[in-house]
Amino acid sequence: MMTRTLLLSAAALSLSGCAVTSTEAAQQPTANTQQTASADAQAQSKLRALFAASDEASLKRNPLTALFRGDMRYADQFGDYITDEYNDAERAAAQADLDALMQINRSALGSVDRIAYDVFKRNTENTLKGYSPEILALTNPRPINHFSGFHTFYPTFSNGSSGAPFNTLEDYENNLKRHAGFVTLLDRSIGRFREGMASGVVETKLTINNVIEQLATQLALPAEESAFYGPIKKFPDGITEAQQADLAGRYKAVIENDIYPAYQRLHDFLKNEYLPMAREEVGLSQMKGGDTMYRYLIESTTTLPLEADAVHQLGLSEVARIKGEMEDIRKEVGFDGTLSEFFTYLRTDPKFHPESREALTQGYYDLGKKVDKVIETQFKVLPKSPLEIRPYDESIEKFQAGGSYSSGTADGSRPGIFYFNAYDLPSRNTSGMTTLYLHEGAPGHHFQISLAQENEALPNFMRFGGNTAYVEGWALYSEKLGFPMGLFDDPYQRFGHLDDEMLRAMRLVVDTGLHAKGWSREKAIQYMLDNSSMGETDATAEVERYIAIPSQALAYKIGALTIQRLKDKAKTRLGPRFDPREFHDEVLNTGALPMTVLESKIDNWIDSKLRIMEQPSQ
Repeated sequence: MMTRTLLLSAAALSLSGCAVTSTEAAQQPTANTQQTASADAQAQSKLRALFAASDEASLKRNPLTALFRGDMRYADQFGDYITDEYNDAERAAAQADLDALMQINRSALGSVDRIAYDVFKRNTENTLKGYSPEILALTNPRPINHFSGFHTFYPTFSNGSSGAPFNTLEDYENNLKRHAGFVTLLDRSIGRFREGMASGVVETKLTINNVIEQLATQLALPAEESAFYGPIKKFPDGITEAQQADLAGRYKAVIENDIYPAYQRLHDFLKNEYLPMAREEVGLSQMKGGDTMYRYLIESTTTLPLEADAVHQLGLSEVARIKGEMEDIRKEVGFDGTLSEFFTYLRTDPKFHPESREALTQGYYDLGKKVDKVIETQFKVLPKSPLEIRPYDESIEKFQAGGSYSSGTADGSRPGIFYFNAYDLPSRNTSGMTTLYLHEGAPGHHFQISLAQENEALPNFMRFGGNTAYVEGWALYSEKLGFPMGLFDDPYQRFGHLDDEMLRAMRLVVDTGLHAKGWSREKAIQYMLDNSSMGETDATAEVERYIAIPSQALAYKIGALTIQRLKDKAKTRLGPRFDPREFHDEVLNTGALPMTVLESKIDNWIDSKLRIMEQPSQ
C-alpha cells in the first residue's frame, strides 16, 4: 500500500524532479535501478539546461521582455526588432533549441518534465513556422496596424505606471536610451511597408487610416501631456530637485525633437504614399498569400489544426444555443417584445449605462471586493501579486477594447492591472461588468498569469510564456465561475454574461467570415448587432480588431470549450470526489499549455485520482 501510494505521488511531483521510492527499494538498490536513476537525472539535467540557456539567450535578443519581467540587466536597450538580422537570430535559435531537444530522451523524464518537453517542442516548432520565409514574406511588410504595433504598446509601457520601472535615477536614464531604439523602429517600419508596396502584400485602408489617426492624436498633445512625459510627473524619493529639472528638460526635448518627428515621418508616409496603395478589402483571403497566412494563424492561436469552415459552423451552432438562453432571460424579466427589441432596450435605457467615469470606476472597485470574498470556494492557491483596477488613459481609450489586463512582475513589485474602457459612456453597458472583471481580472487573466509567474519550479518559458487558446480560453472559462460563486443572481448581469459569451461565439463566425468567406466590414458589424445587445461603437471596434489581428479572436471560444469539456469529463469520472479547487489547480499549475498537452495532463490526473480512490483502505 505504501509503495503504491509513493509511486503515485512521484508521478504527480512538480518540476523539482525529486525521486520517490519505497523504503525497501532505497535500502537495497540494484545496479539496474541505479543506472536508470542516473539516466533519468541526466535527461532532466539536460532538459533544464536547455530551457535555461534558451531563455537567457532570448532575453538578450528581446530586452523589453526582460524588462517587463523585472529583469534589469538589459534595461538600457530597446532591441533590434523587425530587421532581417533579428528574424535570422530568432529562427536560428529556435532550430538550435529544437535540435538540442531531440537529443534528450523524453521517456526518461518525469511526468511533469514530459509536459515541459512537449510544450517546448510545440512552441519551438510554431516559432520556426512563423520565421519561415513563406510566412515572413507576409508579416514583414505589415509591421504596424492600429491594434498591433510598438506605436501603441510603447507609450503605455513607458508612461511611468506600467511595465517600465521608474524607481531610480538610472531607470530614468535607461528610459531615454530606449527611446532612441523606438525612434529607429518607427523609421524601419516605413522601410518594411515599402517592401510590401513592392511585393503586393499590403495592409487595409481601414487599419492604416486608424493608425494615421492614432499618430495624429499623439502628435496633437503638447510634450508635457504625452504618455512619454508621464514619469516626470511623479518622481520617486532620492532624485534631487536639480536632477528633476534636468530630466524634465531632457524628456521634453526627446519627445519634441526625436519621438514626435519620427511619428510625423511615419504619419506622412502612411497618409501620402502608403494609403493610396493599401487594399480596400478587409479579409486575409483577399490579400496576396492571405489563405496561407490565415491557416498558419488559426493553428498558431488555437494550437489545433482546425479548418476555417469547421470553426465557422461551430460558431453558428454556439450562437444559436446562446440565443435560446437569452430568450429565457427575456421572458424571466417580463420584457414584452422580441429578443432584438430587448437588445435595443439594453443598449438605450439609461439605467444600463454608467452615469460617469467615477461611477464606473467605483462599480468595478465594489465588484472586485465582492469577488474577493468568494474566490476561495473555487481556488485553493491564490496569486500573491495584487490586482489594481484602472480606466484606460484618455489619450488611447478610443481604440482600445472594453477591457484588458496588464501583468505584474513575478515578485509582486508591480501589480497586475485590470483596465476598463470609459470612452463613450453611453455605449458602455453595465450589465456586462461582472463578466468583464471575471475575464480580465480575477480569476481570469490575473490568476492564470500571476500563478504561472510565481511558480519558480517551472522553467521560465512556462512561467512567462503562453498561447492564446489557453490564456484567453481560461479567461473566458473563468466567466462561468460567476455562477458557482453566486455572482449572477441578477438576471441582467446573467444576460450580460450571455452577451459576452455570445461575443466570443460570434467571433468564430465573424473572424472566419472576414478572412475566409469574403465578408465586408459592414456585414460583420451588422451580424454582431443582430445577435447581441452590443452598441455600434463596441461592435465596430471589435470588427476592426478582427481585421487587424486575424484568428486571435478564435482562440477564446476554442480554448474555453476545451477546458469546460475537460471539467465535465473530470466531474463525470470522479463523481462526488470531484473538487473544483483541485481541478483548477491542475489546469493552472504548469502554466499555459497547448490544448492537446492540457488534455493529456488532465486525463492523466483523472486516472491518477481514480487509482488512488480504488486502493483498498487499511
